[in-house]
Amino acid sequence: MMTAMFGAVESGVIYAIMALGVYLSFRVLDFPDLTVDGSFVTGGAVASILIVNGTNPFLATFAALFAGFLAGCATGVLHTKGGINPLLSGILMMIALYSINLRIMGKPNVPLLAEETVLTKIEAWFASDWGILLFMLVLALIIKWITDLFLKTEVGLSLRAVGDNEGMVRSFSANTGWMKVLGLGLSNALVAFSGALVAQYNGFNDVGMGIGMIVIGLASVIIGEAVIGDSSIARATLAVLVGAVLYRIIVTLALRIEFLDTGDMKLITAIIVIIALILPKVLDKQKAAARKKKRLQQLGGDPVA
Repeated sequence: MMTAMFGAVESGVIYAIMALGVYLSFRVLDFPDLTVDGSFVTGGAVASILIVNGTNPFLATFAALFAGFLAGCATGVLHTKGGINPLLSGILMMIALYSINLRIMGKPNVPLLAEETVLTKIEAWFASDWGILLFMLVLALIIKWITDLFLKTEVGLSLRAVGDNEGMVRSFSANTGWMKVLGLGLSNALVAFSGALVAQYNGFNDVGMGIGMIVIGLASVIIGEAVIGDSSIARATLAVLVGAVLYRIIVTLALRIEFLDTGDMKLITAIIVIIALILPKVLDKQKAAARKKKRLQQLGGDPVA
């Protein structure tokens, strides 16, 4: 049980980087970007092929970041310059990336167990079971810190403004289109970077491993916000990291139920997201009803009325 929980936390920290990317598109830009399901695999595909062909794993992983950035920018251009609906733009790019990923990989699955990866190097450096977890935790916190700083810059504030009220930003003659392209590029860069790390963590990259990534990212964001809150940018990004780890722990515990197996993971994810979306609303209604009842009692009225 402890081994399973340790693995859940370890993988949760890696997936947290992907969740930060989803946060940028979903919360900051208010853009439902389904490109995530494709760009996650793109990151793994670029990194795995480069590693298999002898490239330094750190450079290969860094290259995955740029590949994801290009994928996100392509979605942004489809929406802003092509005038295509945001949801449809993401779907079209996700479909296109499936074929592109197959082209990059040359086959549906690229094994990495016999290759030197970022994680094998970390294991060799630290020679400890905690090495990968600590390294990934520090990396995730650094990316969180950089994200916090970026969103407080002039460009970052413009991105947040576009997500909050695009019409108002456009009225000031600002180019909201390129802001969206940049934001989606950065979002998918983080997603692809996480995909590259996950591929190395799993020991392979598969063309279908990105299916449902957007839902996992949304689950991480929603769970984190329910637990930590989102009163500030720093708190919101911390909530995403915590939510990603909690999500993996919840899935791990759910899979230990006898009648569930790994094939039910997508169903478990959907149920987690549904609960995370509905529960806060139910609790808010109960709190509102309790406040109303208390107020009526203080006024001497009839609580039933």
